[in-house]
Formats: sequence, structure tokens, C-alpha cells
Amino acid sequence: MSSDGGGSRRIRWLLGFGFFVQGFRGFPWLGANFFLTDELRVNPSVLQLLQNSANLPMVAKPIYGVVSDAVYFFGQHRVPYIAFGALLQAVSWLAIAFLARSNVSILALSLYLLLSNLGASVVEVANDAIVAEAGKRKSASSGELPSFVWMASSLGGILGNLLGGIAIKTFSSQSTFLVFGLLALLQFLVTLNIREKSLNLPENHSPSGGGGGIKSHVSDLSRVLRKPEISYSIAWMALSTALVPVLTGTMFFYQTKILNMDASLLGISKVVGQVAMLLWGVAYNRWLKTTSPRKLIAAIQGTIAVFVVSDLLFVRGVYRDLGVPDSVYVLFVSGILETLFYFKNLPFTVLMTRLCPRGCEGSLMAFVMSAIALAFIVSGYLGIVLASFVEVTVDDHSGFAGGLAVEAVCVVVPLVFTSWIYDEEEKSKKGRMS
Repeated sequence: MSSDGGGSRRIRWLLGFGFFVQGFRGFPWLGANFFLTDELRVNPSVLQLLQNSANLPMVAKPIYGVVSDAVYFFGQHRVPYIAFGALLQAVSWLAIAFLARSNVSILALSLYLLLSNLGASVVEVANDAIVAEAGKRKSASSGELPSFVWMASSLGGILGNLLGGIAIKTFSSQSTFLVFGLLALLQFLVTLNIREKSLNLPENHSPSGGGGGIKSHVSDLSRVLRKPEISYSIAWMALSTALVPVLTGTMFFYQTKILNMDASLLGISKVVGQVAMLLWGVAYNRWLKTTSPRKLIAAIQGTIAVFVVSDLLFVRGVYRDLGVPDSVYVLFVSGILETLFYFKNLPFTVLMTRLCPRGCEGSLMAFVMSAIALAFIVSGYLGIVLASFVEVTVDDHSGFAGGLAVEAVCVVVPLVFTSWIYDEEEKSKKGRMS
């Protein structure tokens, strides 16, 4: 009992700090957005292209997952990957911090951002696998650890975006790169002092009962993905995002160049969104973890559609005509919409944790996160196409409202196919009827 309790505390410390740092990534990314627009003078489409292209390493998460499941270092196969990923992030952001003082090219900056996200991807794969493995223990409460790490990530996001806006306004966007690089370095040093055996994780056995090599784990992952309850759920989750052409880069330009809002206001707006994520994690853990994931995910998708329509009214000036200042809308609504797209991840992660067979946690969770990451990239690229189609430029945002109308329609379409999401209640009802 005491051994398991000590392992649980160490897991919470490792994951709590790890997810906090990953949530804090909004700190340097806010600086990167302002550095790209103010220093390198990129246009809305190029900004959104760079934002989404930097996430390409996330797509390879299944590879990292299979490798972390099968390849051990000194008898460990989770903690070393967390340390390695943290080191990659530290090196990349510190390099950007020092290069940004000179005439850094967009190509060099993009390469370092890719390296940073490669490190973040490796860390996230290992962290997600630990969450899934720890959830298999008899003493674990369903949904408790996922909601805990969700709240840790949200807290990191709150502080990161709050301090990011202040740092950019008080010092410079380059200062955010230096601070986060040092934080990632601290994570690397802290992780080195943790032994995986002390976490008391369940032993990792291949679901097929075979060896533990990479080939075996690839075979296991393929077998798991052929299960309809898993494959259809992942397909819906990916399509519900990929089909939506988001206009984040265009909205950033609209807020900063047309409405002339400064970094501190946008930083606080993102803080509001992260606070909403934190409260969502608390609410889920306290009241909603026994609710059907399908119902929660569908409700969130519908809420996103409402918020996109609200953005359309905002750009049309409807709220301004009603006496609501633009700054108030951006502060309380824009930040929440930006994070709403991620609200679905919490109940979906819990669902996948329940369905995932032991021994395939890293591979399956990595595949899930990869599919979601690829969906966001596709969504961003479609947003670039949409912005071009409605002829949005740096100086002309007249077609922006039309683009948001198309986005709203695309958000609603996946609601027709929510039956793809596995529902335990529905299965049990069918079982009783038969």
C-alpha cells in the first residue's frame, strides 16, 4: 500500500511538472507570433502556414510511441524519453533566443521551431503512456489522473500566457524564448533524477503475448486499431477537427493590425481560455467523469459552432453596435474559443484509456494524439486556402466574415456522425435487449 502510494505521489510530481511545462509552451509561442509579425513582417497566410507546419513532428507520434513501448534505456522506457524531449526543447528555444538578436531567417527559425515541437512530441508521448499505464492499476480512479494532468497543463497555460503578454510588452518577444529554454532545461535536470522503477507502473507486456520488440508492438497497434470501437472513435475525432478550416492567423492579424490590440491584452485573453480549460478539468473530475464521452464531445462540438458564429457577429461589428467594446469581446470570448477545440481531448483520452489493452498504451495514445495533431494541421492548411478564397489580405479583411460563416458550417457537419464515437451505455443497453 505504502509503496503504491509513494509511486502515485511520484507519478503526480513527474506528470504534474511535465504537463505544466508543456502548458507553459504558450509563453514562447506568443512571443514567436509577435516576433514573426513585428520583426520578420510575415503576412497572415504565412503566419498560419508556419504555425501549422511547426506541428508536423506531432504527426510522427505513433513512431515515438512504438519506440518508447519497445526500446528501453537502462531498464526504463518512459522517463528517458521525457528527459530527451525536454533537452531538445531547451536546445531549440535557447538557440532561437540567441539567434533572434541577429538577423535570423524565417527558414532557420522554422527549423528550430520544428526541433522544439519534436521534443515536445516525444515528451507528450511518454507522459500520455504513463497516464494510460497508471490508469490500469487497481487503485486508480477512472478519469482522475487524466483530469489532474489536464489541470496541470491548464495552469501552465494560464501562467505562460499571462506572463507572456507582460514579458513581450515590458521586455521583448525574444525574452520569452530564453525563459522557456531555461525552464525546459530545468525539466531535463529534474527528470534525470527520477527512476522509473519508483513509479510502480504495471509491467508492460505485449497484448499478443509475444516479444517486446518494435515489430511486435507495431503488430499489436495494428490489431488494436482494427477494433471498431477504437478506429471509428479516432476517425470521428480527427475528422471533426480536420474538416474545419480555422482562421487563427487571420484573427490574430485582425486583432493586432486592424483593432490595434497589444500583446498584454491578447496574453490575458489566452489566460481566460486557459482558466476555462482548468475549470473544465475540475468540472469533469467532480461531476462529469461518469457521463458518456460521446454526449460530452458532441456537446462541445455544438458549443464550438456557437462560438464561431459569435466571432462572425464580432467581425461584423454587431457587438460593437450593442455597446460591447472589442477589447472586452477578445478578452472573454476569443480566448475561450481558441481552447474549446481542445476540450474534446479530455473525455476522449479517458475513453481511449478505458479501451486500450495493456502493453499498447504508448503506441495507441501516441497514435491518437498524432491523428489529432494531423487533423489540426490539415485544419490550419484549409484555413489558409479559405482565407485566400475569400481574399483576406494584410490590408483587406472584408471577406473575413464570409470565411467565418464557412467555418461555422463545417463545425456543425461532424455532429451528424457522432454515432461513430463508442458509447458504453449504448452497448450495455443493446446487450440487455439481446
